[in-house]
Amino acid sequence: MSKNIDHAIKVDNVTKKFKIYYDKANTLKERLVFWKNKNNSEERTVLKNIDLEIEKGETVALIGVNGSGKSTLLKLMTKIIYPTHGKIVTYGKLTSLLELGAGFHDDFTGRENIYFNASIFGLTHSEIDDRIDDIIEFSELKDFIDNPVRTYSSGMYMRLAFSVAINVDADILLIDEILAVGDQHFQDKCFSKLKELRDSDKTIVIVSHSLDSVRKLCTRGIWINNGQVRMDGNINEVIDEYLKECK
Repeated sequence: MSKNIDHAIKVDNVTKKFKIYYDKANTLKERLVFWKNKNNSEERTVLKNIDLEIEKGETVALIGVNGSGKSTLLKLMTKIIYPTHGKIVTYGKLTSLLELGAGFHDDFTGRENIYFNASIFGLTHSEIDDRIDDIIEFSELKDFIDNPVRTYSSGMYMRLAFSVAINVDADILLIDEILAVGDQHFQDKCFSKLKELRDSDKTIVIVSHSLDSVRKLCTRGIWINNGQVRMDGNINEVIDEYLKECK
C-alpha cells in the first residue's frame, strides 16, 4: 500500500481469527463422546484479507448484517484487539465509542470517570480541568455528575461517554452504534455534533444499522459481508446495493 501523509487509517491485508471454546464435558457420557477433542474448540475467521485506506477528513460508514465483521474491524482500528495477520496503522490522535460505558468504573462518580476516561485518551489533568465544564454541560448530567455511575441508566452512560469522546480533540473518531442509544433529543444532539466534527475535517468511521442517519452523515460506505469487503464507494450507492441484497 502506498505511503501517503493524507491517510488517517491504513488496513493492510488484515485477517482476524478467533478460537471459539465450547463448554467442557461434565458427565461421563459427554467425556466419552468428546474425548478425542481435548481442547473442544474451533477456529473461526471473522475477517479475511481486508485492504482499506481511509483518508484524513473522510466520514465513512461500515455497514453489513450482524456477524459480518464490521464491529471487529472497528475494534482492530482502535487496537482493542489485534490482527491474526496483516497490520493496521493509524495517523493522528484517536478516540472511540465502541461499547457503552467501556472504561467506566461503576463505583466512581461521573466526574471521577471523566478524569479517568479522558486520561486514557491522552489528556493531562490540567487539560481535563479546562474541559470538564463543557463535558458536563454537553452530557446534561449536572444533577447526577457526582453520583456513582452504577446508578446511571444506559442513556446516561451514553451521554457521558459521548461527551468525553468529543472533547478530547482527537483526529480520528471511531463509533459503534452510538446513534441507536438514548432518547431522541440526545440522539439528535449527538448527530449534530458529529456533523460539526465532520465539517471540521475530523476523520469519522461509524458502524450503524441506522442507514438513514449514515446517508446524511457519511460520504463513503464500506459494505462488509462474511468478513470481506463486498463494496466500497459512494454511501448512497453502497446502501442501495446492500438493501437490494437484504430484500
